[in-house]
Amino acid sequence: MRVALVMGGGDAPGLNAVLRAFVKRAVGQLGWDVLGVEHSFQGLFPERFAVRPLTPLSCQGLLGRGGTILGTTNRGDPFAFPMPDGSTQDRGGELADAVRRLRLDGLVVVGGDGTQRMAHRLMTGHGVPVIGVPKTIDNDLGATDLTFGFRTAVDVATEALDRLHTTAASHDRVMFLEVMGRDAGHIALESGIAGGADVILLPELPYSPERVASKIHKRRALGRTFSIVVVAEGAVPRALAEGSLRERRARIDAGGGAAAIAREVLSPLVQAEMRFVVLGHLQRGGSPSPFDRILATRFGVGAVDLAAAGRWGELVCLRQGRIEGVPLGDAVQGPRLVDPSGELVATARAVGIELGA
Repeated sequence: MRVALVMGGGDAPGLNAVLRAFVKRAVGQLGWDVLGVEHSFQGLFPERFAVRPLTPLSCQGLLGRGGTILGTTNRGDPFAFPMPDGSTQDRGGELADAVRRLRLDGLVVVGGDGTQRMAHRLMTGHGVPVIGVPKTIDNDLGATDLTFGFRTAVDVATEALDRLHTTAASHDRVMFLEVMGRDAGHIALESGIAGGADVILLPELPYSPERVASKIHKRRALGRTFSIVVVAEGAVPRALAEGSLRERRARIDAGGGAAAIAREVLSPLVQAEMRFVVLGHLQRGGSPSPFDRILATRFGVGAVDLAAAGRWGELVCLRQGRIEGVPLGDAVQGPRLVDPSGELVATARAVGIELGA
C-alpha cells in the first residue's frame, strides 16, 4: 500500500509520536510506502509541492519531540483558498489530482474538527480515500474520549498555577491565568481543579462578575488575601455573551482577550492589585507527556490498522479505553463541550471553586 500523511491545524504535543508509530508499523512491519506531506494540504499544491518519503530511520528521536517535522498550518482552507486578489478559490480538485499523480491509495489526515471536515469533503466530493486521526489540545472532539496533547496542556497549565500561587500570595494579588479553549473549557476546568484555583471561568458558563467578586471578598474575610482565577480564552461575562460564537469571539478580541476582560469587569468591584498571564502557545510547545506519547502511538497504529482493513472514511478514536474507528462524517458533527451539569463541574463546586454562574 502507498499512503501519505497530512497534518493540519495548530501543532500539538504528540504529532511526531503519531507519525513515528504510523511509519514503524506501516513501513517497518507491513512494507508499505509512506509519504509525508509538508505544510498540511498546501504541500500538495503545485506552487508549494513538498512531499517526502518517511522511513523508520527518518523517525528516530521523534517520540518525545514536540511540534511536527512535517510542518502544519491552520490557514489556507483548500476549499476556500485565499488568492492574491483577495478572492477565494475551491482547489479541492487540485488535491485530488495530486493524490492520483502520486499513485496513493489514500491520505491519513491528522487534525482537529476543521481539518477533518476538509478531509471528509475531499473524500465525499472528490473520491479521495481518507482516514482521520483526531488532534486538538482542547479535547473538544465528540467522537473520542481524549485527544493527544490535552493532558500535556493540562500539565503545563497546572504547573503555571502552582507558580502563580506563590507570587499571588506574596503580593496579595488577584492573578488571572488565561488558557486555551475558545469554545470548550476542558483545559481550564481540569487545570483549575488540579491547580487549586479559586475561580474557573468557562465558555460554556457566561459569568457574573458580581459572583466572582463575592468569592474574592469571602476569601479575604477568611484571611486569604490573594485569589487565583483560571480563564478559558472563550469565557465572557454575561453582558458579552449574546449573539453568535463569531460575535462573541470578536468582542473578546476587541477587549484584549478573556483574561483582560475579566480583570476589567472585576476592577470596579474588587480593590486589589490584579495581574493576568496569558499562557498561550506554551501549552502547545515542548515534549508531550508520557500519557500523550502513548495515546499518540496508539492512534498512529490504529490508523494503520484501519487502512489495512480497508476502513477508509473513518476516524481513529479512543472509546472506553479502546482504540476504535468511527465514520468520519459522524465524527465532525459537533464539538464536545464541558457539561455544566456534569460530574467534573459538580466536583469543582463541591470543593468551593466559583464558576461565576
